[in-house]
Amino acid sequence: MDKDQVAERTEDGRYLVISGRKWRASDPGIPPKLRQELVDELMSARREIGRGNEEARSRVHDAKLALGERGQPWWEEPREDKLDERIRATIFTLLRKRQGSSICPSDVARVVGGEGERWRTLMESVRQIAASLAADGTLRVTQHGQDVDLHTVRGPVRLHLTGMNPSAKERAESDERQRETE
Repeated sequence: MDKDQVAERTEDGRYLVISGRKWRASDPGIPPKLRQELVDELMSARREIGRGNEEARSRVHDAKLALGERGQPWWEEPREDKLDERIRATIFTLLRKRQGSSICPSDVARVVGGEGERWRTLMESVRQIAASLAADGTLRVTQHGQDVDLHTVRGPVRLHLTGMNPSAKERAESDERQRETE
């Protein structure tokens, strides 16, 4: 498809039609600035794959989950396990995009929550998942520059990657450990 062409959409807006093939469209409820960050990370990961870095495939997968292009369709009422999967993917995608900087949990909730104020109802889920990732050492959680425990702290916090980005296998192991504790 030529970069000047606009992809045709199905009547319901859920799919793009490119060369006669349907592809799931990104969630239109994602705020434009955050959507652009997700798309930028997706394109960066795709370029890495083009350079032969097969490990970047997990980055592509996370970005597409965050955008709503994979996983449970964004127009359906989300199942809790699929919502958690999209929240995790969004955390990692935004943190990778911001390279060494931090993110606010509300950015994650705004991506996953869609249009309107639904994001506010997701804040507790985002904080729970972030707490789980912090417990296994994948994330650091700070408030005013100090490490904090999300189970006890109140008020705004920031999320940071602790080091190397987790592999898909490490994330799956973390997800399994979380399910066992529930």
